[in-house]
Amino acid sequence: MPTSSTRPPSFLLYPESKPSKTEKHLLSFALSVKMSYHKELVVAKKAASLAAQLCQRVQKVLLQSDVQSKSDKTPVTVADYGSQALVSFVLGIELSSEPLSLVAEEDSTDLCNDGARDMLERITKLVNETITSDGSYGIPTLSTVDVLEAIDSGKSEGGSVGRHWVLDPIDGTKGGDQYAIALALLDEGKVVLGVLACPNLPLASICCDHQKSSNNEVGCLFYAEVGAGTYMQPLNGSSPVKVQVTTIENSEEASFFESYEKAHSQHDLSSSIAKKLGVKAPPVRIDSQVKYGALSRGDGAIYMRFPRKGYCEKIWDHAAGFIVVTEAGGVVSDVAGNPLDFSKGKHLDLYIGIIATNQKLMPKLLKAVKESLEEQSSAL
Repeated sequence: MPTSSTRPPSFLLYPESKPSKTEKHLLSFALSVKMSYHKELVVAKKAASLAAQLCQRVQKVLLQSDVQSKSDKTPVTVADYGSQALVSFVLGIELSSEPLSLVAEEDSTDLCNDGARDMLERITKLVNETITSDGSYGIPTLSTVDVLEAIDSGKSEGGSVGRHWVLDPIDGTKGGDQYAIALALLDEGKVVLGVLACPNLPLASICCDHQKSSNNEVGCLFYAEVGAGTYMQPLNGSSPVKVQVTTIENSEEASFFESYEKAHSQHDLSSSIAKKLGVKAPPVRIDSQVKYGALSRGDGAIYMRFPRKGYCEKIWDHAAGFIVVTEAGGVVSDVAGNPLDFSKGKHLDLYIGIIATNQKLMPKLLKAVKESLEEQSSAL
């Protein structure tokens, strides 16, 4: 017989009986735990979507401009700061009953210099225009001081205690035209939800040439909540669809993603691993967590990232993408097979690099990585 501590509630054993007050409380608590991140997920989607709109405004102005110098990073910088200020603002307004702890990439130090006044005013104008066009918040116009404070709310160190939002306001500006607004929530050091807003990512697959779609629409929003799966919807707000990583088991049929920027990945090492796996398709090189989103919906089968020695991974570069892939049925680990640990502060303490794929391919991938690393070491 089960003990009193393990016995199921009486109304489950005997459906005709009514639950007691205590049992009602326990059931309510269980349901609340299961749904505990729904509100936060809705807010995160809102924040990331608005930030994407802000970035698209900057992109539109840039495309219309006569000046198209790639060396001019001002528009990207304006969008970066504006995105962080806007996400911080939305989280603060929508979740005002909770203290906001935000771990983010930017701070306002450079914007406080005398020479940055014009840029700060551009950022403030952009944030106000985006809030006004959305129409959800009937608030006074934000001042430059308000924007600086919003940006600096991202100074949290994170850690294993409490809840911490993790944000990369614009992840990826060098690997072609793909970038993402990446927002995640940590609870006691665990990633419990993540959102990737990818303004330039096509809704159709970016890898499968033989499955080319007539749908040329771009702009994807990926989101995941722990235990609830991963979904993708157009940034315009249309109905979401549940996504899954590819079920490919034969590594020869796989395609793989890697970072565009060489500082973020050793392309020669990735090539060696792909050769051992028998991969025939050329690598798809994209910077930003867009790769995680594409992987989660099965565009490719493998993601490999091997930064140059001395490079330290930041949690905002992986937190949202991590849960988007894992909730889609994938596995993300360091090259020794250890799960990523987001509880140590702003940086990830991991072995050499990061790999991601489906459950079936991971053992083969780990073996190929180990062999390639051994060969690389012996050649030194």
